Amino acid sequence: MTRRKFIQSAALAAAATPLVGPSATGAGNVAPTTGKLKGNINHSACRWCYGKVKLEDLCAAGKEMGLVGIDLLAPADFPTLKQYGLVCSMVSNPTVNGLGGIPKAWNRVEHHEQLVSAYEQRLQETAAAGFERLICFSGNRAGLDDEKGLENCAAGLKRILPVAEKLKVTLCMELLNSKRSHKDYQCDHVAWGTELVRRVSSERFKLLYDIFHMQIMDGDVCDTIRENHQYFDHYHTGGVPGRAEIDESQELNYPRIMQAILATGFKGYVAQEFVPKRPGPLASLRQAVQLCDV
Repeated sequence: MTRRKFIQSAALAAAATPLVGPSATGAGNVAPTTGKLKGNINHSACRWCYGKVKLEDLCAAGKEMGLVGIDLLAPADFPTLKQYGLVCSMVSNPTVNGLGGIPKAWNRVEHHEQLVSAYEQRLQETAAAGFERLICFSGNRAGLDDEKGLENCAAGLKRILPVAEKLKVTLCMELLNSKRSHKDYQCDHVAWGTELVRRVSSERFKLLYDIFHMQIMDGDVCDTIRENHQYFDHYHTGGVPGRAEIDESQELNYPRIMQAILATGFKGYVAQEFVPKRPGPLASLRQAVQLCDV
């Protein structure tokens, strides 16, 4: 399941998933966490990766395993989240007439009028709930060159940044790979994204550095974080290849990456955004949280 397919889906399965499941080696079960996490990482998880788990069950299990937030929720979900003492660590984007999602967003001036109105409302909803981050996207190129895309994104975003600054909500544009997952997406390299941050020039506009996506496009993850951390306000995980569990089946060393993030003085959130492949998706989430708890 991709994020796009999840968002487009009309309904979620109601059944909750057990809290234990096969280990990374396929033998035995993952035991419940014993003892507290170290507290150096603010752990979160992306809602869309757990489409077969009720939000209430995800919140309850997440709270028990040490999560402090859930990513990519809309305002209708905020009351449920707050019942469990969690925050929405990254609020989901608004959509209007097919605009605002990954393919069609800020890099086209003809989208700006509708996006400005939708984002001003979502900024108000985010701040009213006491949350601090709201996701946004560049949109696909569709023949638009990168320079023009930068110009258009900067012009549109500057129209809503005064509201974001007043409300103390940070807009985070996500870096996504255009090689395998999101063909033609424009904000697909750190160099393009950081240039956009410089042009917008607001403390309330940063990047969401998705480790899975940027390993595919740029690689050199730890040094990229060290050299560009001032532009990054949020992190997502994911196993490469395939966005599966972040265990020994994939190529990234997540404990080392977490250490690189902490070395920058980062105080924000790291959200797990892998799609569990093994039975017992919440057991996979628990294992990932422990792996990243450096």
